[in-house]
Amino acid sequence: MGEGSVGVVFVSHSSKIAEGLVELARQMAASVALVAAGGTDDGRIGTSFDRVMSAIDEADSGAGVAVLCDLGSAILTAETALDFLDDELRARVTIVDAPLVEGGVAAAVAAESGEPLDDVVRAAQSAGGAREPERADAAGPEPAATATATEKVGGEASAGPVRTVTLVNDDGLHARPAAELVKLASTFDQRVTVNGTDARSLLAIMSLGLTKGASLEIASEDPAASNAVDAIAELVESGFGES
Repeated sequence: MGEGSVGVVFVSHSSKIAEGLVELARQMAASVALVAAGGTDDGRIGTSFDRVMSAIDEADSGAGVAVLCDLGSAILTAETALDFLDDELRARVTIVDAPLVEGGVAAAVAAESGEPLDDVVRAAQSAGGAREPERADAAGPEPAATATATEKVGGEASAGPVRTVTLVNDDGLHARPAAELVKLASTFDQRVTVNGTDARSLLAIMSLGLTKGASLEIASEDPAASNAVDAIAELVESGFGES
């Protein structure tokens, strides 16, 4: 587990679902404490107070724990577990109102990027809301150098850098490369967009549905974001290590 990183607990009525989600999220967040708390103590469908308590304790490294649940009674079990935690630990545990799969993956990627608990919770919650508008065009010009101040970002004149690159991955921008892009974008202070969508939002990036050969406009309205735009463009051009 990453030192000082937020942990994520998956509470499900099915142990297989919880364990599968940990396996999925770990593909994109290898260093985060991801803990399954599924099923009853004797292996039946249901939830277990003891398993949730144990999972929270295992996931906690001092930076906080985000708990995601599948159904209403799972939330009740998690809330009961919180009541029995000591005050110090309870203060850094949040039960997140978000879709278990999408929210859990988004939370894991945010935690992998070193985000604090509040931002991890927001990342998970974003899975249940509307994403930013996207550019519909998949085809575009060949890769270009960083653009001038006359380029446009999100339909408005921008003094920031813009680069257009082509996605070369055979499987398109699927979960693993999308997570790599988001993690890289999160290391920069400046806000960067991909086809008009926030590059720090995993769900928004994956929702673009970009396939091999798609054109990605990587841009920022911040004139100081050239390094960020170039780094993301180069990551895309490299094929995320898959090509």
